[in-house]
Amino acid sequence: MSTNRQLGRSGSRARPAGGGFELAIWYLMRLTGLGLFVLAISHFLITHVLWDPVIQDAKWIGERWANLSVRTADWLMLTFVIFHAFMGLRIIVGDYTRGGLRTVITMALYLLAIVLFVMGTIVLVTVPRILPGQT
Repeated sequence: MSTNRQLGRSGSRARPAGGGFELAIWYLMRLTGLGLFVLAISHFLITHVLWDPVIQDAKWIGERWANLSVRTADWLMLTFVIFHAFMGLRIIVGDYTRGGLRTVITMALYLLAIVLFVMGTIVLVTVPRILPGQT
């Protein structure tokens, strides 16, 4: 058993006592991890098993992203990755820093996460209109 009191028996971070923001993050980290597993495996199987990577060019991507369900799945994967990664980094920053430095780094992480999310969303919304293969 771990000597760190915040770790559970399995070595993972124990569920926060009480409720509120930290408990919501704790549950969302598990849900986004599960969602990422399903979406990443699906993405890999589609792009590397069902379709030959040799034929995947800009036209292929344009035809694929013409389908709203494909773009929705890719947007969900983007959302889950950014949330899961940056909340994980927030936990690491909280474990290893204190005071004002923790606040500055955490706010920088939040800002970077928002910028990357907005940029990724803009790409998923606008790129299908300019790629070849669109009518």
